[in-house]
Amino acid sequence: MTASLVLLVLALALFVPGQWSVPPLDRDEPRFTQATKQMLESGDYVDIRFQDEARHKKPVGIYWLQAATAKASGFGAEAPLWVYRLPSLVAAVLVVLLAYWTARAFTGPPAALVAALFVALSIILGVEARLAKTDATLFASILAAQGALARFWMADSRRPRWGLAFVFWTALAAGILVKGPVAPMVVGLTVLALFAFRRRFAWMKASVPLVGAPWMLLLVMPWFVAIWIATDGTFFREAVGQDMLGKVATGQESHGAPPLTHLAVMFAVFWPLPAFAVLAAPRIWAGRTTGLVQFCAAWFLPSWVVFELVATKLPHYTMPLLPALALATAMAVLDGARSAPRALRLLAAVLLALPAVGLAAATLAGPVALGVWPSPPAAVLGVLAAVLGVWGAERLARGEVLAAVPRAAGAGILIAVAVWAFAGPALTPIWVSPRLVTAVETVAPCAEPEVASTGFNEPSFVFLQGTGTRLIGPEAAAAFLAEAEGACRVAIVESRQEQAFLAAAQGLGLVPVAADRVDGLNINGGRRLDLGLYLAGTGAQ
Repeated sequence: MTASLVLLVLALALFVPGQWSVPPLDRDEPRFTQATKQMLESGDYVDIRFQDEARHKKPVGIYWLQAATAKASGFGAEAPLWVYRLPSLVAAVLVVLLAYWTARAFTGPPAALVAALFVALSIILGVEARLAKTDATLFASILAAQGALARFWMADSRRPRWGLAFVFWTALAAGILVKGPVAPMVVGLTVLALFAFRRRFAWMKASVPLVGAPWMLLLVMPWFVAIWIATDGTFFREAVGQDMLGKVATGQESHGAPPLTHLAVMFAVFWPLPAFAVLAAPRIWAGRTTGLVQFCAAWFLPSWVVFELVATKLPHYTMPLLPALALATAMAVLDGARSAPRALRLLAAVLLALPAVGLAAATLAGPVALGVWPSPPAAVLGVLAAVLGVWGAERLARGEVLAAVPRAAGAGILIAVAVWAFAGPALTPIWVSPRLVTAVETVAPCAEPEVASTGFNEPSFVFLQGTGTRLIGPEAAAAFLAEAEGACRVAIVESRQEQAFLAAAQGLGLVPVAADRVDGLNINGGRRLDLGLYLAGTGAQ
């Protein structure tokens, strides 16, 4: 109980900063939140849409969770972004607690606490805890299933374990409703790999599959049937044929990368775990015949191979494999990793120190590169984090592994607070959408103007400005103002489209009034933006 309370406090300290102060991060997050917002506005909780466009990519689970949270908050469709992020925050906290629970199937509280600590501190989980999309919730569902599976494996008994079976099959159902085949793939490959170790499946009878599998189907089938009827099967053709298989065959949305990319990226996004994993590698190999290492290998290796073979690669894809590496590493750390060769100790020290120093430096260099002053609290916390990171690295180099763990934890907490609570919100040039919404409120002659945008089509602007926001071309934007007839309208035109917009306006006999300008940097592609806000002037019909 004490360990769980410690982990709960730690998780909140790591994941809460920035939840309400960091604007929506284009483009995935606002696509999810806008689709949920439209569910609340329309009352249609089956079909998933972004404005008028069908969003047939992921199942409905995360939208239902966000919608339920928005309703429970009392805000409804007008809920602020932090409300939509609550399911991811809660899921990330559950991940930390479930990592401890899973580890306890193999070991005592000390090693389980260290394993959960490595999971909590990972950069990738900290990012996903703050994004209102699927991945933190998917991670929690997979980890719940794997925790139950670990207990089936270690007990090696045919005797039904009804409580664990309920957790196992319900978690799989939740994973399917959140992100389709990913949860069954990770868990299924783990089961197959474990079969290769023992050459029998008798231990899986404890999961009561003849009852559990129908229960799982009972939970997931109603929505799948409903969406089939609502879209005449289009959802499945697009979600499976275009989205899922498209990612397997080609790198979608410029996210293609060669095999072994995930392995390289893990050294960054799993930090600080890789430093300790390198040091623990000899001890993990020495214990390769133990139940713990076999389970971790069965969890990690097959799914990692699949992720490497898939053409589309994003850093969060391998996040569900993080606890397998954390658990094996934690056991080795507490079981003599201090005796690792000097070369490994030095490599581990570098892997711990460099990211800590680099992230701390980014809190200073990032704002300067964007032409704004660094946040003083972020700079102070960043420096302290770098000191702790280097201090922990020095301990690793000396073989004092356990002494390095709390120093790495301190560095991780300080970096999370520095980046998310202070440095991130202060990067005003990249937060174009919220500044644009403020500018619209300032220049519009009424409280609820009609808004059209050309050249700036980010989902974050649609979510913040409203579902009715029109994303149109320059000629259509001119017509939008010309047809105002006294209506309260604002047209936003990016500088690259302004010549065409003004020419079209002239042809319509409209003289648009330039009311304001907003500039910045689009974080999707790094393009500089210069946006003009126009009102209808003389000559409007």
